[in-house]
Amino acid sequence: PLPIADRCWSLLSPDGDTYVSEPPAAPLTTADGVPLKVSLRRTVRRSKIKALLLVAPLLVFLFIAFLMPLFEMLWRSVDNPEVSTHLSRTVSALEGWNGESLPDEAVFAALAEDLREGQQERNLGLLSSRLNYEKSGMRSTISRTARRVGTLEPPYRESLIEVNDTWGELDTWKLIQREASPYTVSYYLAAMDRQLSPDGEIVKVPEYMQIHATLFWRTLWMSAVITGLTLVLGFPVAFLLANLPMRHSNLLMILVLLPFWTSLLVRTTTWIAILQSQGVLNDVMVALGVIADEARWQMIHNKMGTIIAMTHILLPFMILPLYSVMKTIPPSYMRAARSLGGKPFLSFRRVYFPLTIPGIAAGGILVFILSIGYYITPALVGGQSGRFITNYIAYHMQTSLNWGLAAAIASILLFVVIICYLVFNRLIGVDKVKLG
Repeated sequence: PLPIADRCWSLLSPDGDTYVSEPPAAPLTTADGVPLKVSLRRTVRRSKIKALLLVAPLLVFLFIAFLMPLFEMLWRSVDNPEVSTHLSRTVSALEGWNGESLPDEAVFAALAEDLREGQQERNLGLLSSRLNYEKSGMRSTISRTARRVGTLEPPYRESLIEVNDTWGELDTWKLIQREASPYTVSYYLAAMDRQLSPDGEIVKVPEYMQIHATLFWRTLWMSAVITGLTLVLGFPVAFLLANLPMRHSNLLMILVLLPFWTSLLVRTTTWIAILQSQGVLNDVMVALGVIADEARWQMIHNKMGTIIAMTHILLPFMILPLYSVMKTIPPSYMRAARSLGGKPFLSFRRVYFPLTIPGIAAGGILVFILSIGYYITPALVGGQSGRFITNYIAYHMQTSLNWGLAAAIASILLFVVIICYLVFNRLIGVDKVKLG
């Protein structure tokens, strides 16, 4: 037989004694002589490049508008450049300090030089604010010392302590040494009402300062309550939408979609007019004799106002996923259950309700995540007891200017949402969610 490497077909001659071979057929080519396989590979490659170019603007937009701010937020939550930048000489002089007694004269001299330079360049504001986050009073200490540092004479240790007693406290120098690192977890600890002690241990902040952990729990349970209320109120509406005649269901659908055509700010302020003590609802109940005029209900600027207003605003986000699933359930299923002897409630519980689980899951996760991140409505109608953690993110961004703490709180909120999503995927499965 002929070798396989010859790549020819071996056939017996008609007399059965000798072998003959014939060459393989020529490879298929295109009209211009290019092998068909090569031409197909080029075509597929060109198609992929065209598809990539089509989606490239969207990818660039997502990177600039979503991923970059997200990375910036995560970075800012651990970024800690103030001490290492503005007290560089002091940080270098503190290397090797045992922390058991006040630093030596060289460290105080380095501090005086750093403060003198910072006063000349007018850049001590960030430094004083950063240290003040960790120890109250450091802003005034640095400002007062910087104003007088130009008149100080050696020995700087006694001079600085004379200007402000804070420089004679061991905790102050431990704080500077600890915050000299370019990265910190202090913002995350503060977001959970914790802080680092002078010895580096994690401890709770004083009780009058404990607010963020309470706000996290309040945000989660109020979001769960709002999700449950939208389900209770939205399920019957979605059922009617799916089973009414077309002319009636279209009218009801318009009423469901009508809030989307109205400004969120207008809807929220309308609830203020309805729920306040001298509002429409209280006036109607007083006129009907349900309550006395001097016993009007306070339904605004508290948790009740936030729950009522947000339930109304987020109700369409529950109705629409439910409707999209219920519309696909054949009415014959319920008729078959009734014909088999099932009572109405039993037929609903055993046949109809399980088929609506994908819609409930989609509406529930959508409303819950939207509730966690809401800001305008709790700020307007929540008062002190109905505000969410998002309102304090805005406070730290706009008022206290503690952007690191705001970024840490927002990062924790992001992690909470991711955990909720993973738990939801584990228990129900994202593949079962239907939004339309």
